[in-house]
Amino acid sequence: MVEFPLTGEQLALDLLNTRPHLGGEPVDLLATPEGLREWLAVQSDRLSAPPDTEVVREVVFAARELAAAAVAALRQGQVPPTEVLPGLTELQRAAPVHQELSWDGGVVVRRVRSGSAAQRVGAELAEAVAELIAGPVAGVRECESEDCVLLFLPAHPRRRWCSAQRCGNRARVARYYQRHKG
Repeated sequence: MVEFPLTGEQLALDLLNTRPHLGGEPVDLLATPEGLREWLAVQSDRLSAPPDTEVVREVVFAARELAAAAVAALRQGQVPPTEVLPGLTELQRAAPVHQELSWDGGVVVRRVRSGSAAQRVGAELAEAVAELIAGPVAGVRECESEDCVLLFLPAHPRRRWCSAQRCGNRARVARYYQRHKG
């Protein structure tokens, strides 16, 4: 079982956080079919991924690379590389969304995407990245823990760590140790 160190952020950040540093070394939590399957299961309320992860593997990795390049550039106040924005647009264009209307005692509107399963997942991820980079990307922070590279969008301006239980606790213990060491 793969343990994801941080989920529940914006979908684009959850995607980027699948490449943490564990034990000081970069790790790709989606590198194995099991890792990808488990991450897609964690994101099942936000993605329409099929049970067969091989169908979507390539598009998930492509969306993650585009997201990483865009977020890194924008966080440094730079323009994203030239291929990034058109790449995200193409992923969305492959599975356009439309509103499907029906009646159930009132008008019900449901967003529906056309395209294959891989195209739909790619479009959903690209849309999440677009929402992040067109909006709150300036507020995205990297965890202040020395050995952590996870990104988060703080709900509180004083938030410093990806997780109070994970990195925050380690920092508090380290400070305590430094104050009380003989």
